[in-house]
Amino acid sequence: MMKKVCAALLFLTIVVLTNAQTPCPVIPAPVKATVSNSSFVLNKYTRIYVGNELLKDAAVYLQQELIKKELLPLAVTGQVPQGNAILLSLDKKAAAADEGYRLSITDKQIQLSGNSAGGVVNGISSLLQLVRLQKNNNGNIAIDGWQITDAPRYRWRGFMLDESRHFMGKEKVLQLLDWMAFYKLNRFHWHLTDEPAWRLEIRRYPRLTLIGGAGSFTNPEAPAAYYTQQQIAEVVHYAAQRNITVIPEIDMPGHATAANRAYPQYSGGGNAQHPDFTFDPGNEHTYGYLTNILREVNMLFPAEMIHLGGDEVSFGTDQWLKNDGIRKLMEQHSLKDLKAVERYFMERMADSVYGMNAKLLVWDEMAEVNLPREKTIIFWWRHDKPAQLKMALDRGYDVVVCPRLPYYFDFVQDSAHRMGRKWGKGFSPLKDVYSFNLSALVDARHQKQVQGLQANLWTETVPNTTRMDYLTFPRIAALAEAAWTRDELKNYEDFTGRLKKQLPLYRDAGIYFFNPFNPSEIPEPVYFRKDKRNLSAQEN
Repeated sequence: MMKKVCAALLFLTIVVLTNAQTPCPVIPAPVKATVSNSSFVLNKYTRIYVGNELLKDAAVYLQQELIKKELLPLAVTGQVPQGNAILLSLDKKAAAADEGYRLSITDKQIQLSGNSAGGVVNGISSLLQLVRLQKNNNGNIAIDGWQITDAPRYRWRGFMLDESRHFMGKEKVLQLLDWMAFYKLNRFHWHLTDEPAWRLEIRRYPRLTLIGGAGSFTNPEAPAAYYTQQQIAEVVHYAAQRNITVIPEIDMPGHATAANRAYPQYSGGGNAQHPDFTFDPGNEHTYGYLTNILREVNMLFPAEMIHLGGDEVSFGTDQWLKNDGIRKLMEQHSLKDLKAVERYFMERMADSVYGMNAKLLVWDEMAEVNLPREKTIIFWWRHDKPAQLKMALDRGYDVVVCPRLPYYFDFVQDSAHRMGRKWGKGFSPLKDVYSFNLSALVDARHQKQVQGLQANLWTETVPNTTRMDYLTFPRIAALAEAAWTRDELKNYEDFTGRLKKQLPLYRDAGIYFFNPFNPSEIPEPVYFRKDKRNLSAQEN
């Protein structure tokens, strides 16, 4: 009898230790995760229970992903189901921080509660990873019995896509949003206007897209390509279901070439390298014109945030001192130089944004401008100018950290890569994206001003969606964990172990990705083919 008791205790001890040491496969790494020996079988009879009207969009997100990826058509119900079900609920005590969640998987049910709708969506994303990493056995998927309590480190976990230089299109943007949600990124910064083309329909000024929408960085003769307001509404709604806020960028007073092709009367000129680069600060009508544009933009994007750029203006101010209107403006307002003119312009346009009850977002050049701290967010991008970040923080601004190295994803991932950008010999490998040390740049008294991290994909060297994938994956996963997981819980070796298991998901989705574990691998280019995982399930 004693031997049996000892054997049972030994078995339980082994089970407990094994479970405690089992790494959770989810990216980004959760705050707390343990696993039991039980498992939940997900199949077409599983129902999704929505305990609150605020969670209907979250339920649709879960429903759409399961039918799309696993061909499981789950019903959504408001009646508490008995037996096999996924229960979604709101609970302010689910996690300590906003967007937190608690996920409990037993053999009977999956219970998922969040302290906000966003928290529930984040929990769904963890659940979807657990689902997709398991084998679909003719429509039955056994999910391990994970108990997860989780919440993000930063409130801003962003990805920026430049579509002025090369247009990717709505379907690619929706796919990007799916992967952002999969990794719990929650801010999509959409760079829609710049020198090559204007990509956003503004009904009051149709030539912005009909004329300004033509061309790309590599082909000035490319036909007009842009998003209609209806398409914008579809993207914004799709993102919102996935807890992603879409923030538009309308660059000014520089990077205005495409707009000035369409409406040259508002051009402040430029130079041979950057023709018609700026809007005209000395033309009083410029301010009304741009404010009218921003009113339509604000109507289309309910984020209550508009990014106005404000960067690299000096690239095209060559003609300003020859402009009678600008000289008169300088005299009237005692503006001593062109930098002062630029600040005057941005302060006026900022007032337009604030008047729409929206926050102003700008690049780090604008840290020197006198803008209301509580209504402005500075994006630090110049990794070689840490003093600019310090200035923004010292002046009381909230900041989003997105330095060229390592968070410009148009920089190559490997030293052997020739196509793409480098900074001298510097580039942005997976490990640097994951291990970026923000604490070394921001002291304790300014930590609360850091909204979070963001990667930016500029598309001068990204002419198509295949190249976009190759630069984005798998770095998007490293970005997600850097922005979500606290430093003391991060471990690069553990992360890469989890990432290896997710590479097959990229292959199944037709993603042309860079494999950091086998850099010589050339992924199979796939053009809108069916998901291999689903073929046998579909036939059955």
